[in-house]
Amino acid sequence: MPNINFKKNIFFFNFTFVILIFILDRISKIYVIELFKKNLDNNLYESKFLNIHLIWNEGIAFGLMSFNDNNFYNFLTLIIIIVTLIVLYISYKNIGLKRYALLCIFGGSIGNLYDRIYYNAVPDFIDFHFQEFHWFIFNFADIFITLGVIIMIMTELFGNNKENLNEKY
Repeated sequence: MPNINFKKNIFFFNFTFVILIFILDRISKIYVIELFKKNLDNNLYESKFLNIHLIWNEGIAFGLMSFNDNNFYNFLTLIIIIVTLIVLYISYKNIGLKRYALLCIFGGSIGNLYDRIYYNAVPDFIDFHFQEFHWFIFNFADIFITLGVIIMIMTELFGNNKENLNEKY
């Protein structure tokens, strides 16, 4: 019986972790969209290194694959749903840091997926820049997706090295 409670607790913690990512993403996007509605200006905040500039991304990461074709947009959304479900399944099969990296990716993905379905585009608004060089404009969901990918890469690089060392000796 104690094993079942442990599994329930882990499920609750994982579920809460994903929901917190989703809520943080939703609150930030709603806040920026409401600011835009009040100001009717895409440039909501400007500073030396950071601008809050609302854009609507109809493509995938960094605005790639943005087209005006609704069929392509719907097909792309279906592919994103399938990949998101695969990430959820893989997170269930993993443990430790890999699981939470995948849950970061999943939480960010459902945040952006919600926007794709509700708005037919994803609101991006964080614009880091240095002088005239601007990075891609992104949102909090993108931060969690990127963080999850970086953690996955690091765990694969360093985790596999430990396994290879154990096999050799």
